[in-house]
Amino acid sequence: MYTTQESQQIEQLTARLLQTKRNRLADLNPMQTAVLAEELRTAINYYDWQYYVQSMQVIPDVDYDYLFDLLKTLEQQHPELQTPDSPTQRVARGLSTEFAAVTHLVPMLSLDKAYTEADLLNWDTAVKKITEREQVEYSVEPKFDGSSIALVYENDLLVRGATRGNGNEGEDITNNLKTIPTIPLKAAFSAKGIYRAEVRGEVVIDKLKFEQINQLRAQKGETLLSNPRNSAAGGLRLKDASKVGERKLEAFVFQLGIAFDNNGTDITIPLLQKHTNGMSLMYDLGFKTPLKTRDESVHICANIEEVIAYCNHWKQHRKDYAYEIDGLVIKVNDLQLQDRCGATTHHPRWAIAYKFDARQAITILERVEFQVGRTGAVTPVAKLQTVNLSGANISNASLHNQDFIAEKDIRIGDKVVLERAGDVIPYIVEVVTGERTGDEKPIIFPENCPSCGSKLVKPDGESVWRCINADCPAQVEERIIHFASKDAMDIRGLGVEIIRRFFQLGWLHTLEDIYRLNYQEIARLDGWGQKSADNLRASIEASKNRPLQQLIIGLGIRDVGNATAQTLAKAVTSVFDLLHFTPEQLTQLPDIGPKVAENIAGFFAEPQNLQLIAALQQLGVNTQKTEADMPAEGGIFSGKTFLFTGSLQRLKRSEAEKLVEKNGGSILSSVSKNLNCLVVGAEPGSKLDKARKIPAIQILTEEAFFELLQNIG
Repeated sequence: MYTTQESQQIEQLTARLLQTKRNRLADLNPMQTAVLAEELRTAINYYDWQYYVQSMQVIPDVDYDYLFDLLKTLEQQHPELQTPDSPTQRVARGLSTEFAAVTHLVPMLSLDKAYTEADLLNWDTAVKKITEREQVEYSVEPKFDGSSIALVYENDLLVRGATRGNGNEGEDITNNLKTIPTIPLKAAFSAKGIYRAEVRGEVVIDKLKFEQINQLRAQKGETLLSNPRNSAAGGLRLKDASKVGERKLEAFVFQLGIAFDNNGTDITIPLLQKHTNGMSLMYDLGFKTPLKTRDESVHICANIEEVIAYCNHWKQHRKDYAYEIDGLVIKVNDLQLQDRCGATTHHPRWAIAYKFDARQAITILERVEFQVGRTGAVTPVAKLQTVNLSGANISNASLHNQDFIAEKDIRIGDKVVLERAGDVIPYIVEVVTGERTGDEKPIIFPENCPSCGSKLVKPDGESVWRCINADCPAQVEERIIHFASKDAMDIRGLGVEIIRRFFQLGWLHTLEDIYRLNYQEIARLDGWGQKSADNLRASIEASKNRPLQQLIIGLGIRDVGNATAQTLAKAVTSVFDLLHFTPEQLTQLPDIGPKVAENIAGFFAEPQNLQLIAALQQLGVNTQKTEADMPAEGGIFSGKTFLFTGSLQRLKRSEAEKLVEKNGGSILSSVSKNLNCLVVGAEPGSKLDKARKIPAIQILTEEAFFELLQNIG
C-alpha cells in the first residue's frame, strides 16, 4: 500500500509533526491549519496501517498518542476540518481501512488478570460478596493465545464475522472466516428457538501445523512466520480470502454471547442457565469448543479451591496442549449470577484470566559487555545467541551485578535458561550445568571503567561496582539523556539518538550545554533544516519553565524518583534551599529514608553540582517552586498517599502517578504505615507482600484504580 519512498517521506513528516506544540495551534493561519490537519491524518493512517494490517509497530505509543491528540484538538477547534475518514471518527485504533467497521451486538470486554493463588482467592471473595453466596461454581477453560472473533447468525446462517477490534467495534472479516472449516456456515439455532445470535470464539493454529507451515515456507524461500498467535491474526486480515486457507486456521467457540428469539427478546439466560450449557449447545450445533475435546480442557469446579488445583495441574501440562495458551479463564458458571456480578467498562466481574508463568527457552551466552549508567553503576549485559521467546527475538539480557553472576555461577559459553519476566523483560533463570563441556570461561569484572578508564569502586553494603569519575563520558551522556526524558525536563524532540549524535559531535559536554546549542549548526545537519532546528529550539526553551519537581528529577540524584522529587519540591521554595538540609532533617520529610537522605545531602554538598544548578538558573531554567508542585486542593485523592507495584497495562507508571497528583494525592516510594493505597499491576514485587501485613493499606487492582477515578470523577 505504501512504497519505500512514501514510508520514508511520512516518517520524515512525523519528525516535524512531533515538534508541533498544542498551545501554538491558535497562531496558525487558516491555510496552515488545513495543511497540518491533512498531514496529521496522513501520518496517523499510515501508522494504523503498519500496526493493524502489517502487524508492525514503527512508532512509539507516546508519539502516536501525541499525533492523535493533536489532530483531535485541531478538529475540535476547527470542526470544518473534520473529514469522514479522519482517524478521530473511529472509536479507537484497531479498524483497518481494508475491512468495514461493524458494531458488536454486545461489547467484547477485556479480562481482569490474576497471577497468583492469592489473586484468585481475592477475586472469589469479591464474587461471593456480590452474589451473596457462600460457594460459587466456576468453569475453567484454556485462554487461547490467538485472535478473538465474534460470529453473528441470523435464521441459522452465518451473516457476519468480525475481529474484536476495540471491544465495541471490530473489522468485518466474514469472507476470510468462511474459509475456516471449523466455523459452520449454517447452524440449526432455530431448533432451539434462537433466530439471532452472537457467538464468541478464538482463531488459533495447531502448534504442529504451524511448524509444518514454516517448513513449507522455508522450502519456498519465504519469510518464516514468527509465532502462531501473530500468524492467526495476520491470516484473518489477508486481502485475498483464498490465501487464508494456507494458514490452517481453526476456530474454537467459547461463549454464546447473546441469543434472541423471533420477537427480538434476549433469551440467553433462561435458555442456557449455565455458561457450560452454552458450550454444549455450540458443540451440538457443529462448532468446535474446548468443552468437548479429546482432553476435556473445560472443567467445572465446585469452589475456588478446585479452581486453584486445576490451574496448578495445567501449569505442569501446558506444553502438552496442541495449541498455544497463555493462561486459563475462570468464569462464574451460573448465568444469573454472572448478570448479578455485572461489569466495569473494561472487564466483566464474573470472569478472570489466570496467567501462566513466563515461558522459557535455552540459549548460549556468547560474551558479556559492561555498560556504564548515569550514576556510574557498571552493569554486565549478556550477549546471547538469538532465540525466539514468546514471539520475540532475544539477544540481550542483564546480568545485574557481580553477586548475581556468582550466585548463579554464570560463565561465558554456558547454556542458560531464559524467560521473559511478565512476558516482557528477558531474565536468566539458571545455567544448564549438566551440558558444560569444560570450555566455558568465567566472567571477569573489569577493574577500570570501560568508558573512562577510572578505577572502579564497590561501596560498602552494595553489590554494584561504580565509576566515581563525574566526568566519565558514558555517565555524562546518560545524565543528559535522563535530563531530557519525559519524566524529567520533557524536552520533546531531543531523544536518545539525537543526544548521542550531538554528544559525538562534541556539542554536549554537560547538562547546561543543552541550553547553549548552536541551532544554525544543527540546521545544517543531514536530515534537519531550519524548521526542524527551530522546533527543537522551541522545545528546549519550553523546558525552562518546568515545575521544580521535574528539575529535581532531571538532576539525576541517586534513588530520587518522582515521589521523592515531589516531596522535596513541596518542602522548599527554591532548589537551593536543599543545600541547607541535613540528612537528619531530610528523613523528617514524608517517605524519605536514611539512605536516600544521604544521597540528597551528598549531592548538594558537591560544589560542581551547585555550579551546575547555578548555570542552569543563569540560562533561564526555573529553580523555584510553582503551583504545579503543589497537590490539587479538593481533589478526589486529596490527603491520600499512593504507591504502584508491578507493570501497568493501560499506561506507564509515571503517567499513573501524575493522575494521582493531579487529583490531590501524593506518591510514596515504599510501603509504610503512611501508605493509604497500593495499586497492583502485573508481576507485582515484594511491596504487595509487605502491604498485606498492614491492614490499613487498601490494595487495588489497576482496573479498580481507574474505575475509582471514573466513578468519583
